[in-house]
Amino acid sequence: MNFYSLNKQAPKVSFKDAVIKGIAPDKGLYFPESIEPLPASFFEGIEDLSHHEIAFNAIHQFVSDDIPNGKLKEILADVLDFDFPIVQLEENVATLELFHGPTMAFKDVGARFMANCLGYFSEGTTTEVTVLVATSGDTGGAVANGFLGVEGVKVVILYPSGKVSDIQERQLTTLAQNISALEVEGTFDDCQNMVKTAFLDEKLLRAMQLTSANSINVARWLPQLFYFLFAYKAAKSQGKEIVFAVPSGNFGNICAGLVAQKLGMPVKHFVAATNVNDTVPEFMKTREYLPKPSTPTISNAMDVGDPSNFIRIRHLFHDDFEALSKTLSSYTFTDSETKEAMKAIYRNSNYIADPHGAVGYLGLKKYQESHPNTYGIFLETAHPVKFLAVVEETIAEKLAIPQQIQQVMGKEKKSIKIATYEELKEFLLDS
Repeated sequence: MNFYSLNKQAPKVSFKDAVIKGIAPDKGLYFPESIEPLPASFFEGIEDLSHHEIAFNAIHQFVSDDIPNGKLKEILADVLDFDFPIVQLEENVATLELFHGPTMAFKDVGARFMANCLGYFSEGTTTEVTVLVATSGDTGGAVANGFLGVEGVKVVILYPSGKVSDIQERQLTTLAQNISALEVEGTFDDCQNMVKTAFLDEKLLRAMQLTSANSINVARWLPQLFYFLFAYKAAKSQGKEIVFAVPSGNFGNICAGLVAQKLGMPVKHFVAATNVNDTVPEFMKTREYLPKPSTPTISNAMDVGDPSNFIRIRHLFHDDFEALSKTLSSYTFTDSETKEAMKAIYRNSNYIADPHGAVGYLGLKKYQESHPNTYGIFLETAHPVKFLAVVEETIAEKLAIPQQIQQVMGKEKKSIKIATYEELKEFLLDS
Protein backbone atom coordinates (compact mmCIF):
# COMPACT_ATOMS: atom_id res chain seq x y z
CA MET A 1 0.00 0.00 0.00
CA ASN A 2 1.12 3.54 -0.75
CA PHE A 3 0.65 6.68 1.32
CA TYR A 4 -0.17 10.10 -0.08
CA SER A 5 0.12 13.63 1.26
CA LEU A 6 -3.06 15.31 2.41
CA ASN A 7 -1.80 18.44 0.63
CA LYS A 8 -1.81 16.35 -2.57
CA GLN A 9 1.23 18.10 -4.05
CA ALA A 10 3.77 15.32 -3.48
CA PRO A 11 4.38 11.84 -4.92
CA LYS A 12 2.88 8.78 -3.25
CA VAL A 13 5.36 6.79 -1.17
CA SER A 14 5.67 3.38 0.48
CA PHE A 15 5.10 2.85 4.19
CA LYS A 16 8.88 2.70 4.66
CA ASP A 17 9.43 6.06 2.97
CA ALA A 18 6.50 7.63 4.81
CA VAL A 19 8.05 6.55 8.13
CA ILE A 20 11.54 7.76 7.23
CA LYS A 21 10.35 11.09 5.79
CA GLY A 22 7.84 11.70 8.57
CA ILE A 23 6.13 14.45 6.62
CA ALA A 24 5.67 14.85 2.85
CA PRO A 25 7.79 17.28 0.77
CA ASP A 26 4.71 19.49 0.37
CA LYS A 27 4.48 19.50 4.19
CA GLY A 28 1.26 17.48 4.22
CA LEU A 29 0.63 14.55 6.54
CA TYR A 30 0.82 11.09 4.98
CA PHE A 31 -2.39 9.07 4.77
CA PRO A 32 -2.98 5.48 3.60
CA GLU A 33 -4.20 5.11 0.01
CA SER A 34 -7.07 2.94 1.21
CA ILE A 35 -8.50 1.44 4.39
CA GLU A 36 -9.94 -1.97 3.58
CA PRO A 37 -12.44 -3.19 6.19
CA LEU A 38 -11.61 -6.45 7.90
CA PRO A 39 -14.12 -9.27 7.32
CA ALA A 40 -17.17 -9.36 9.59
CA SER A 41 -15.99 -12.75 10.83
CA PHE A 42 -12.93 -11.04 12.38
CA PHE A 43 -15.13 -9.03 14.73
CA GLU A 44 -17.58 -11.87 15.30
CA GLY A 45 -14.73 -14.06 16.52
CA ILE A 46 -12.50 -11.38 18.05
CA GLU A 47 -12.90 -12.80 21.57
CA ASP A 48 -11.02 -15.92 20.44
CA LEU A 49 -8.01 -13.94 19.14
CA SER A 50 -4.92 -12.92 21.08
CA HIS A 51 -3.79 -9.30 21.19
CA HIS A 52 -0.94 -10.15 18.83
CA GLU A 53 -3.32 -11.75 16.33
CA ILE A 54 -5.68 -8.77 16.47
CA ALA A 55 -2.84 -6.29 15.94
CA PHE A 56 -1.32 -8.30 13.08
CA ASN A 57 -4.62 -8.41 11.19
CA ALA A 58 -5.31 -4.73 11.83
CA ILE A 59 -1.95 -3.30 10.72
CA HIS A 60 -1.01 -5.81 8.02
CA GLN A 61 -2.55 -4.04 5.02
CA PHE A 62 -0.68 -0.82 5.83
CA VAL A 63 2.84 -2.26 6.25
CA SER A 64 3.00 -5.62 4.42
CA ASP A 65 4.77 -4.26 1.32
CA ASP A 66 7.75 -3.25 3.46
CA ILE A 67 7.74 -5.54 6.51
CA PRO A 68 7.59 -9.33 6.04
CA ASN A 69 5.00 -11.20 8.09
CA GLY A 70 7.58 -12.89 10.29
CA LYS A 71 9.29 -9.60 11.12
CA LEU A 72 5.96 -7.90 11.73
CA LYS A 73 5.04 -10.59 14.26
CA GLU A 74 8.42 -10.07 15.98
CA ILE A 75 7.82 -6.31 16.16
CA LEU A 76 4.33 -6.76 17.59
CA ALA A 77 5.60 -9.23 20.18
CA ASP A 78 8.17 -6.65 21.30
CA VAL A 79 5.69 -3.74 21.31
CA LEU A 80 2.72 -5.48 22.96
CA ASP A 81 4.39 -7.08 25.96
CA PHE A 82 2.21 -5.43 28.62
CA ASP A 83 -1.48 -5.41 29.57
CA PHE A 84 -4.37 -3.15 28.49
CA PRO A 85 -6.96 -3.82 31.21
CA ILE A 86 -10.48 -2.42 31.36
CA VAL A 87 -11.56 -1.43 34.87
CA GLN A 88 -15.26 -1.10 35.64
CA LEU A 89 -15.98 2.03 37.73
CA GLU A 90 -19.74 2.52 37.53
CA GLU A 91 -22.66 0.96 35.75
CA ASN A 92 -21.95 1.51 32.03
CA VAL A 93 -18.68 3.34 32.78
CA ALA A 94 -15.25 1.74 32.52
CA THR A 95 -11.73 2.93 31.89
CA LEU A 96 -9.16 1.45 29.51
CA GLU A 97 -5.78 1.63 31.22
CA LEU A 98 -3.02 2.41 28.75
CA PHE A 99 -0.23 3.05 31.25
CA HIS A 100 1.23 -0.41 31.88
CA GLY A 101 4.15 0.01 29.47
CA PRO A 102 7.73 1.09 30.25
CA THR A 103 7.04 4.86 30.51
CA MET A 104 3.49 4.43 31.87
CA ALA A 105 1.75 6.30 29.04
CA PHE A 106 -0.35 5.33 26.02
CA LYS A 107 2.36 6.57 23.68
CA ASP A 108 4.53 3.55 24.50
CA VAL A 109 2.66 1.58 21.81
CA GLY A 110 3.23 4.00 18.94
CA ALA A 111 6.76 5.00 19.97
CA ARG A 112 7.95 1.40 20.30
CA PHE A 113 6.29 0.37 17.03
CA MET A 114 7.95 3.24 15.18
CA ALA A 115 11.33 2.56 16.81
CA ASN A 116 11.15 -1.10 15.78
CA CYS A 117 10.19 -0.15 12.22
CA LEU A 118 13.01 2.40 11.89
CA GLY A 119 15.47 -0.06 13.40
CA TYR A 120 14.44 -2.66 10.81
CA PHE A 121 14.59 -0.18 7.93
CA SER A 122 18.06 1.01 8.98
CA GLU A 123 19.60 -2.48 9.04
CA GLY A 124 22.51 -2.64 6.61
CA THR A 125 22.47 1.09 5.82
CA THR A 126 25.00 3.75 6.73
CA THR A 127 22.62 6.71 6.62
CA GLU A 128 21.81 8.01 10.09
CA VAL A 129 18.26 9.19 10.75
CA THR A 130 17.59 12.04 13.16
CA VAL A 131 14.21 11.79 14.88
CA LEU A 132 12.95 15.25 15.81
CA VAL A 133 10.01 15.38 18.20
CA ALA A 134 8.08 18.01 20.14
CA THR A 135 6.40 16.96 23.37
CA SER A 136 3.81 18.45 25.68
CA GLY A 137 4.49 15.69 28.18
CA ASP A 138 4.37 11.95 27.57
CA THR A 139 5.56 11.76 23.95
CA GLY A 140 9.10 12.67 24.94
CA GLY A 141 9.53 9.91 27.50
CA ALA A 142 7.90 7.26 25.32
CA VAL A 143 10.04 8.19 22.29
CA ALA A 144 13.21 8.39 24.38
CA ASN A 145 12.58 4.94 25.84
CA GLY A 146 11.47 3.39 22.55
CA PHE A 147 14.47 4.62 20.56
CA LEU A 148 17.12 4.26 23.26
CA GLY A 149 20.13 2.50 21.77
CA VAL A 150 18.54 1.94 18.33
CA GLU A 151 21.41 1.76 15.84
CA GLY A 152 21.52 4.45 13.16
CA VAL A 153 18.97 6.69 14.91
CA LYS A 154 19.52 9.89 16.89
CA VAL A 155 16.63 11.44 18.81
CA VAL A 156 16.21 15.15 19.58
CA ILE A 157 13.30 16.02 21.88
CA LEU A 158 11.96 19.56 22.29
CA TYR A 159 9.85 20.29 25.37
CA PRO A 160 8.48 23.53 26.89
CA SER A 161 10.45 24.62 29.95
CA GLY A 162 8.44 24.44 33.16
CA LYS A 163 5.33 23.07 31.43
CA VAL A 164 5.80 19.32 31.84
CA SER A 165 5.62 17.43 35.12
CA ASP A 166 8.81 16.61 37.02
CA ILE A 167 8.50 12.89 36.27
CA GLN A 168 7.77 13.52 32.58
CA GLU A 169 10.88 15.72 32.40
CA ARG A 170 13.05 13.11 34.08
CA GLN A 171 11.89 10.44 31.63
CA LEU A 172 13.10 12.42 28.64
CA THR A 173 16.24 14.10 30.07
CA THR A 174 18.04 11.29 31.94
CA LEU A 175 18.67 8.55 29.37
CA ALA A 176 21.63 10.02 27.38
CA GLN A 177 23.14 7.67 24.73
CA ASN A 178 21.44 8.62 21.44
CA ILE A 179 18.82 10.85 23.13
CA SER A 180 19.15 14.65 23.42
CA ALA A 181 16.66 16.91 25.20
CA LEU A 182 16.22 20.58 24.28
CA GLU A 183 14.37 22.71 26.83
CA VAL A 184 12.50 25.43 24.95
CA GLU A 185 11.58 28.79 26.43
CA GLY A 186 7.94 28.83 25.36
CA THR A 187 4.90 26.59 24.91
CA PHE A 188 4.32 23.24 23.22
CA ASP A 189 3.08 25.14 20.16
CA ASP A 190 6.48 26.87 19.99
CA CYS A 191 8.20 23.48 20.11
CA GLN A 192 5.90 22.07 17.42
CA ASN A 193 6.44 25.14 15.23
CA MET A 194 10.21 24.68 15.48
CA VAL A 195 9.86 21.06 14.37
CA LYS A 196 7.64 22.07 11.45
CA THR A 197 10.11 24.81 10.47
CA ALA A 198 12.95 22.29 10.47
CA PHE A 199 11.05 20.19 7.92
CA LEU A 200 10.81 23.28 5.69
CA ASP A 201 14.52 24.12 5.96
CA GLU A 202 16.23 23.03 2.74
CA LYS A 203 19.75 23.52 4.12
CA LEU A 204 18.95 21.29 7.07
CA LEU A 205 17.28 18.64 4.91
CA ARG A 206 20.31 18.51 2.60
CA ALA A 207 22.58 17.96 5.58
CA MET A 208 20.64 15.18 7.34
CA GLN A 209 17.77 12.73 7.13
CA LEU A 210 15.09 14.13 9.41
CA THR A 211 11.94 12.38 10.51
CA SER A 212 9.36 13.04 13.22
CA ALA A 213 8.18 10.81 16.05
CA ASN A 214 5.12 12.89 16.81
CA SER A 215 1.81 11.40 15.79
CA ILE A 216 2.17 13.09 12.42
CA ASN A 217 4.38 10.06 11.60
CA VAL A 218 2.27 7.17 10.31
CA ALA A 219 4.26 4.60 12.34
CA ARG A 220 3.52 6.51 15.57
CA TRP A 221 -0.10 7.18 14.71
CA LEU A 222 -1.56 4.00 13.19
CA PRO A 223 -0.62 1.40 15.86
CA GLN A 224 -2.71 3.29 18.40
CA LEU A 225 -5.73 1.63 16.79
CA PHE A 226 -4.68 -1.67 18.44
CA TYR A 227 -5.97 -0.95 21.93
CA PHE A 228 -9.35 0.26 20.68
CA LEU A 229 -9.75 -3.20 19.18
CA PHE A 230 -8.50 -4.83 22.40
CA ALA A 231 -11.10 -2.84 24.34
CA TYR A 232 -13.86 -3.79 21.91
CA LYS A 233 -12.91 -7.44 22.40
CA ALA A 234 -13.16 -7.06 26.18
CA ALA A 235 -16.42 -5.08 26.16
CA LYS A 236 -18.28 -6.90 23.40
CA SER A 237 -20.02 -9.21 25.88
CA GLN A 238 -21.73 -6.22 27.52
CA GLY A 239 -24.24 -6.37 24.69
CA LYS A 240 -24.63 -2.59 24.56
CA GLU A 241 -23.56 0.12 22.15
CA ILE A 242 -19.96 1.01 23.00
CA VAL A 243 -18.74 4.61 23.14
CA PHE A 244 -15.08 5.64 23.49
CA ALA A 245 -14.20 8.90 25.24
CA VAL A 246 -10.65 10.00 24.45
CA PRO A 247 -8.77 12.82 26.21
CA SER A 248 -7.49 14.70 23.17
CA GLY A 249 -4.62 17.10 22.49
CA ASN A 250 -3.02 16.56 19.10
CA PHE A 251 -5.92 14.21 18.14
CA GLY A 252 -3.72 11.35 16.90
CA ASN A 253 -5.12 8.86 19.43
CA ILE A 254 -8.79 9.42 18.67
CA CYS A 255 -7.98 9.52 14.94
CA ALA A 256 -6.49 6.03 15.26
CA GLY A 257 -9.69 4.91 16.98
CA LEU A 258 -11.67 6.23 14.03
CA VAL A 259 -9.41 4.22 11.69
CA ALA A 260 -10.32 1.14 13.76
CA GLN A 261 -13.95 2.03 13.10
CA LYS A 262 -13.21 2.28 9.36
CA LEU A 263 -11.68 -1.20 9.61
CA GLY A 264 -15.13 -2.39 10.69
CA MET A 265 -15.03 -2.16 14.48
CA PRO A 266 -18.74 -1.97 15.48
CA VAL A 267 -18.45 1.25 17.50
CA LYS A 268 -20.63 4.10 16.30
CA HIS A 269 -19.51 7.03 18.42
CA PHE A 270 -16.41 8.68 19.86
CA VAL A 271 -16.09 11.58 22.27
CA ALA A 272 -13.09 13.90 22.02
CA ALA A 273 -12.72 15.48 25.46
CA THR A 274 -10.38 18.47 25.75
CA ASN A 275 -9.23 20.87 28.41
CA VAL A 276 -9.69 24.61 27.81
CA ASN A 277 -7.71 24.29 24.57
CA ASP A 278 -11.00 24.04 22.72
CA THR A 279 -10.22 24.44 19.02
CA VAL A 280 -12.03 21.23 18.05
CA PRO A 281 -15.04 21.58 20.39
CA GLU A 282 -15.55 25.06 18.90
CA PHE A 283 -15.25 23.64 15.37
CA MET A 284 -17.91 21.06 16.17
CA LYS A 285 -20.22 23.90 17.24
CA THR A 286 -19.42 26.50 14.56
CA ARG A 287 -17.93 24.51 11.64
CA GLU A 288 -15.03 26.99 11.70
CA TYR A 289 -11.52 25.72 12.44
CA LEU A 290 -9.76 28.57 14.26
CA PRO A 291 -6.48 27.51 15.88
CA LYS A 292 -5.25 29.60 18.78
CA PRO A 293 -2.24 29.78 21.12
CA SER A 294 -2.29 26.99 23.69
CA THR A 295 -3.19 27.62 27.33
CA PRO A 296 -1.33 25.79 30.15
CA THR A 297 -3.46 23.40 32.22
CA ILE A 298 -3.05 20.58 34.72
CA SER A 299 -3.67 18.14 31.83
CA ASN A 300 -0.58 19.42 30.06
CA ALA A 301 -0.25 16.71 27.42
CA MET A 302 -3.44 18.13 25.87
CA ASP A 303 -2.26 21.76 25.81
CA VAL A 304 -2.45 22.04 22.02
CA GLY A 305 -4.04 24.97 20.22
CA ASP A 306 -3.67 23.65 16.66
CA PRO A 307 -4.00 19.84 16.72
CA SER A 308 -2.04 18.37 13.81
CA ASN A 309 -4.14 15.24 13.35
CA PHE A 310 -7.54 16.85 13.08
CA ILE A 311 -6.99 17.22 9.34
CA ARG A 312 -6.72 13.42 9.16
CA ILE A 313 -10.04 13.08 10.97
CA ARG A 314 -11.72 15.49 8.57
CA HIS A 315 -10.21 13.56 5.67
CA LEU A 316 -11.54 10.25 7.03
CA PHE A 317 -15.00 11.76 6.69
CA HIS A 318 -14.27 13.47 3.33
CA ASP A 319 -14.69 16.82 5.07
CA ASP A 320 -18.39 16.09 5.41
CA PHE A 321 -19.36 17.85 8.64
CA GLU A 322 -22.70 16.09 8.93
CA ALA A 323 -21.09 12.65 8.66
CA LEU A 324 -18.38 13.62 11.14
CA SER A 325 -20.84 15.01 13.68
CA LYS A 326 -22.79 11.73 13.67
CA THR A 327 -19.65 9.92 14.80
CA LEU A 328 -17.77 12.49 16.88
CA SER A 329 -18.78 14.72 19.78
CA SER A 330 -16.31 17.07 21.44
CA TYR A 331 -16.51 18.85 24.79
CA THR A 332 -14.20 21.14 26.73
CA PHE A 333 -13.57 21.24 30.50
CA THR A 334 -11.75 23.54 32.92
CA ASP A 335 -9.07 22.62 35.47
CA SER A 336 -11.57 23.06 38.30
CA GLU A 337 -14.02 20.68 36.62
CA THR A 338 -11.17 18.23 36.07
CA LYS A 339 -10.19 18.30 39.75
CA GLU A 340 -13.79 17.82 40.84
CA ALA A 341 -14.01 14.79 38.54
CA MET A 342 -10.80 13.34 40.03
CA LYS A 343 -12.29 13.74 43.52
CA ALA A 344 -15.62 12.20 42.50
CA ILE A 345 -14.00 9.20 40.80
CA TYR A 346 -11.86 8.56 43.87
CA ARG A 347 -14.73 9.08 46.31
CA ASN A 348 -17.28 6.97 44.42
CA SER A 349 -15.11 4.25 42.86
CA ASN A 350 -11.91 4.31 44.94
CA TYR A 351 -10.05 4.82 41.66
CA ILE A 352 -7.24 7.31 41.13
CA ALA A 353 -7.47 9.01 37.74
CA ASP A 354 -4.85 11.27 36.25
CA PRO A 355 -6.01 14.71 35.01
CA HIS A 356 -6.21 13.55 31.38
CA GLY A 357 -8.29 10.50 32.20
CA ALA A 358 -10.56 12.71 34.31
CA VAL A 359 -11.19 14.92 31.27
CA GLY A 360 -12.08 11.78 29.30
CA TYR A 361 -14.45 10.73 32.11
CA LEU A 362 -16.16 14.12 32.02
CA GLY A 363 -16.61 13.89 28.26
CA LEU A 364 -18.13 10.43 28.56
CA LYS A 365 -20.55 11.46 31.32
CA LYS A 366 -21.68 14.49 29.33
CA TYR A 367 -22.37 12.32 26.27
CA GLN A 368 -24.23 9.75 28.36
CA GLU A 369 -26.60 12.42 29.69
CA SER A 370 -28.42 12.16 26.36
CA HIS A 371 -27.34 8.57 25.53
CA PRO A 372 -27.86 6.71 28.84
CA ASN A 373 -28.02 3.18 27.45
CA THR A 374 -24.48 3.13 26.11
CA TYR A 375 -21.48 1.35 27.59
CA GLY A 376 -18.80 4.02 27.89
CA ILE A 377 -15.04 3.48 27.98
CA PHE A 378 -12.81 6.46 28.71
CA LEU A 379 -9.09 6.18 28.11
CA GLU A 380 -6.75 6.52 31.08
CA THR A 381 -3.75 7.60 29.06
CA ALA A 382 -1.07 7.94 31.75
CA HIS A 383 -0.41 6.68 35.26
CA PRO A 384 -1.52 9.26 37.85
CA VAL A 385 1.93 9.23 39.45
CA LYS A 386 3.24 11.10 36.40
CA PHE A 387 1.22 14.07 37.68
CA LEU A 388 2.13 13.43 41.29
CA ALA A 389 1.76 16.92 42.76
CA VAL A 390 -1.65 17.74 41.29
CA VAL A 391 -3.09 14.26 41.96
CA GLU A 392 -1.93 14.10 45.58
CA GLU A 393 -3.14 17.64 46.24
CA THR A 394 -6.52 16.96 44.63
CA ILE A 395 -7.44 13.68 46.30
CA ALA A 396 -5.42 14.29 49.52
CA GLU A 397 -3.69 10.92 49.32
CA LYS A 398 -0.08 9.82 48.88
CA LEU A 399 0.67 7.74 45.77
CA ALA A 400 3.05 4.80 45.67
CA ILE A 401 5.83 5.25 43.10
CA PRO A 402 5.91 2.35 40.57
CA GLN A 403 9.22 0.75 39.65
CA GLN A 404 9.19 2.23 36.13
CA ILE A 405 9.20 5.70 37.68
CA GLN A 406 11.57 4.94 40.57
CA GLN A 407 14.34 4.05 38.15
CA VAL A 408 14.48 7.61 36.74
CA MET A 409 14.02 9.50 39.99
CA GLY A 410 17.66 9.52 41.05
CA LYS A 411 19.16 10.22 37.63
CA GLU A 412 20.72 13.52 36.63
CA LYS A 413 18.71 15.75 34.30
CA LYS A 414 20.61 16.77 31.16
CA SER A 415 19.01 19.32 28.85
CA ILE A 416 20.11 22.17 26.61
CA LYS A 417 18.11 25.40 26.84
CA ILE A 418 17.10 27.12 23.60
CA ALA A 419 14.72 29.93 22.72
CA THR A 420 14.79 30.24 18.92
CA TYR A 421 14.66 28.09 15.80
CA GLU A 422 18.17 29.22 14.87
CA GLU A 423 19.48 27.67 18.08
CA LEU A 424 17.75 24.40 17.20
CA LYS A 425 19.19 24.47 13.68
CA GLU A 426 22.68 25.14 15.03
CA PHE A 427 22.38 22.23 17.45
CA LEU A 428 21.21 19.85 14.72
CA LEU A 429 23.97 20.83 12.30
CA ASP A 430 26.68 20.59 14.96
CA SER A 431 25.57 17.36 16.62
